[in-house]
Amino acid sequence: MDHIAAAEERIVTERVQQKLHQVNIAAKEHLSPLQDHVNFTLQQAYFKCAHECFDRRRNQDEISNCVENCSVPVVRSQQMVENEMAKFQERLNRSLMVCQDKYEAAKLQKKAGALNELESCVDQSTQESINMLPHVAGKLKASFFISN
Repeated sequence: MDHIAAAEERIVTERVQQKLHQVNIAAKEHLSPLQDHVNFTLQQAYFKCAHECFDRRRNQDEISNCVENCSVPVVRSQQMVENEMAKFQERLNRSLMVCQDKYEAAKLQKKAGALNELESCVDQSTQESINMLPHVAGKLKASFFISN
């Protein structure tokens, strides 16, 4: 590979990294209200509930069961967020793999503009993912009964 091609590839790699960084920023933006809900509203409810479990009339098993029951909404909500984000990440990874496969095929065929096609494909994939985030967040908000 000549120096010019290597330099072009580095530039495209940096641009791809920037696109992925934009996806991360958008994900944080859309999911921060959900994280706040889990971390503060549900955690606060958990601690209040767990505090009430400590009653001298209860034995250790009853206290443990009570505290465990208090944790169910928090654990379930965290799992829902993690599952949705895992699906989101998987979809993004698959679409980026398609871009990479197209690029590798174009390189083998020595097609001109393969790097530009890769960059365009990555741009489209990341933009589609960013556009999907409000729907993912909306689905989770509905699951948590969060309005707006």
